[in-house]
Amino acid sequence: MSSGSSVANTPAQQVDALRTQINEHNHRYYVLDAPLVSDAEYDRLMAELMAIEQAHPDLITPESPTQRVGAQPLAAFNSVRHAVPMRSLGNAFDPDDVQAFNKRVFDTLRDAGLAKAEDAVEYVAELKFDGLAVSLRYEGGRLVQAATRGDGQTGEDITSNIRTLRSVPLKLKGDYPEVLEVRGEVLMNRRDFEKLNQAQQRRGEKIFVNPRNAAAGSLRQLDPRITATRPLRFFAYGWGEIRIVHHGQTEMFRQEAGQAGMPRKTHAQMLDWLEALGLPVNGARKLVHGAEGLLAFYTETGAGRAALPFDIDGVVYKVNSLEAQDVLGYVARAPRFAVAHKFPAQEETTRLMGIEVQVGRTGAITPVARLQPVFVGGVTVTNATLHNEDEIRRKDVRVGDTVVVRRAGDVIPEVVGPVLDLRPADTSLFVMPEHCPVCGSAIERAEDEAISRCTGGLFCAAQRKQSLSHAAGRKALDIEGLGEKLVDQLVDSGRVKSLADLFTLTVIELAAYERMGRKSAENLVAALERARTPALGRLLYALGIRHVGETTARDLARHFGSVDAVMAADEASLLQVNEVGPVVAASILRFFAEPHNRDVIAALAAAGVHADAEAAPSGTDLRLAGKTLVLTGTMPNWTRDEATRHILAAGGKVSGSVSRKTAYVVAGEEAGSKLAKAAELGVPVLDEDGLKGLLGVS
Repeated sequence: MSSGSSVANTPAQQVDALRTQINEHNHRYYVLDAPLVSDAEYDRLMAELMAIEQAHPDLITPESPTQRVGAQPLAAFNSVRHAVPMRSLGNAFDPDDVQAFNKRVFDTLRDAGLAKAEDAVEYVAELKFDGLAVSLRYEGGRLVQAATRGDGQTGEDITSNIRTLRSVPLKLKGDYPEVLEVRGEVLMNRRDFEKLNQAQQRRGEKIFVNPRNAAAGSLRQLDPRITATRPLRFFAYGWGEIRIVHHGQTEMFRQEAGQAGMPRKTHAQMLDWLEALGLPVNGARKLVHGAEGLLAFYTETGAGRAALPFDIDGVVYKVNSLEAQDVLGYVARAPRFAVAHKFPAQEETTRLMGIEVQVGRTGAITPVARLQPVFVGGVTVTNATLHNEDEIRRKDVRVGDTVVVRRAGDVIPEVVGPVLDLRPADTSLFVMPEHCPVCGSAIERAEDEAISRCTGGLFCAAQRKQSLSHAAGRKALDIEGLGEKLVDQLVDSGRVKSLADLFTLTVIELAAYERMGRKSAENLVAALERARTPALGRLLYALGIRHVGETTARDLARHFGSVDAVMAADEASLLQVNEVGPVVAASILRFFAEPHNRDVIAALAAAGVHADAEAAPSGTDLRLAGKTLVLTGTMPNWTRDEATRHILAAGGKVSGSVSRKTAYVVAGEEAGSKLAKAAELGVPVLDEDGLKGLLGVS
């Protein structure tokens, strides 16, 4: 292709020729990473096109390269309902998981007559990009809408921002369908990320933590002109709705509803088709067979991971045949024909500068490592947990050591252990302090526990702050507007010494605190007013009694009917409550034996806080009596709290882990390892509609 504009007789022909050249240069630069012209030559072509369009405004079209930038800032993002849900994938973490996945696929396909040998199942192995999932909708070959994944059912309209990405074609090439929904990932190359942060630093603006954070923040700018300055890239890897016109008849294909008659017969061919339409598809994909082929791709990709220009956090395996995908289908909104094989936790070494302790809500003392800053798992880590005193001894971690730090996803970074070969002579052992660093109370450790605790109770400001935040949570009193920063101010100023003090706050007082205008103060006082009449179970949970979770608090409320009755109960009475054993009973007795806890409850009553009694469900409502359910992932309509309340009201229990005693696992979008555990144990899996059917609600 010539770098200059083609000779053309009319302005319209000149515009067409320039657009063709510019689009090709965009594709070579942003997709193939193989530019043919210099930046100056590219700019000259753009300037020539803009000059012709300005002289002939009637020639300007939405898909012109000049129209990528310039949309007005948005007031807010609108919601977009996906025509086909954007599904999440199940996860594999080790070779055994991959072997099990391949066996499940083979067993199903063998029964359907589509596979003859376990090592012959054909897959497409691809990279798992560490970016932001989006959906692009083309109609008549033109980009008309773009949306974030959101909850899988509904996302945010980011069309104006996506149009600024030069790797995204505004108009498809070739024989495109009437409608095409393309699924893919927006990301940022590490090199571009570093340049962006350097520019941000020079301007005194926000520094992004990692490329994924930068990509997400850039894509969710309300001003598309800002997004246009960010070096974002897009890779397509799937599709949603497709409509193709044949002889005047429209045929609609949706991946969830069967793919017979798709434009191509395999997933690999579909990716090639998307590429032929001008969409960027990453070339690091491969056809492999059986578990051995999958694991070889994983090993090969892991070895070359650091050399990639962008971040990945694993690989993805998809059964290649679309007919086979139809047979395998879906479970709990995740495909049975695909799985994500995640890379292990990332580790780095750094120096342990010191060990301090933090005080938790129940007084638990947690040693925290203060580290020489190190970039690991996508973020700069300066602190990491050491769990408890026994762990420090077991790992033989000392101040001054070079230590291995691990971080996986959003998990709190932890110190794995010391590098003994690098241990200097002047390291020092950690000694648990005898007194709380916050309140000065004694630190004690029970003989049967690994955790040391501050004995200060609510006298300790650290425990008080976290107790208040716990009480304000959605599962407790649900006091909207009482954030961590405000809790810190209220406690530090001495205004709030107990939960009861919250209900004596006034609008005038609150408005005087930092970042609290009058409107925010009025909203918080209104939220406190609503919280004066909680359900009894919520109030008991809000008190923060050790070992008393949401379910146990609800059981106590139903059994005793009032706070006074719970306070007056002896051990024998408490042991009559469902799931209350000796440890929980002892904890409840200990809590109410403390005079200051009784004082708080009396003060709550004086402040007008009155808990509504919770009647036990009637016999007709006990359809889940004796059954334990586990919730995982995000449901389209119910929150996890809402689902939990319905299950409890029907006499069921909600657990955080899957076992052979689990009656059902309720799985939503982005269901994690609990879903895999359910499959391993043969536990029935329900989606939200299945749960509602089980409960008999609409």
